[in-house]
Amino acid sequence: MNEKINELRHDCEKARCFFSKILAYTLGPIELKNLLDENQVKVVDVRRSEDFEVAHIPSALSIPKEELADNTAKLSKDEITVVYSYNQQCHLAAEACLILAEYGYPVMLLQGGFKTWTEDFRFATSR
Repeated sequence: MNEKINELRHDCEKARCFFSKILAYTLGPIELKNLLDENQVKVVDVRRSEDFEVAHIPSALSIPKEELADNTAKLSKDEITVVYSYNQQCHLAAEACLILAEYGYPVMLLQGGFKTWTEDFRFATSR
């Protein structure tokens, strides 16, 4: 094993910082569903508009990533915005989160994206 990696794995303070950040800036489908049920977040779908029209997370706004910077007026800096894209391997949502954070919006990333919401958890979608 790489010596540096082994050293990092035994650095509990760096691990604490790393996992704190994961928990602060990401959430899973169950946590999102609970927040949606309580109307505590705004959800943004950054997939292509055509894919949003087929199905999306209920109450989500469709703002494709390439249009996000021009559509921040639809969001509020007073509430958390949760962003999702296609799946865990798609970085559209992470890129969108970075844009929103740079504009001063509190933001979180839905782990697993739309695929996890629909296939793994089988939560309802809207059309």
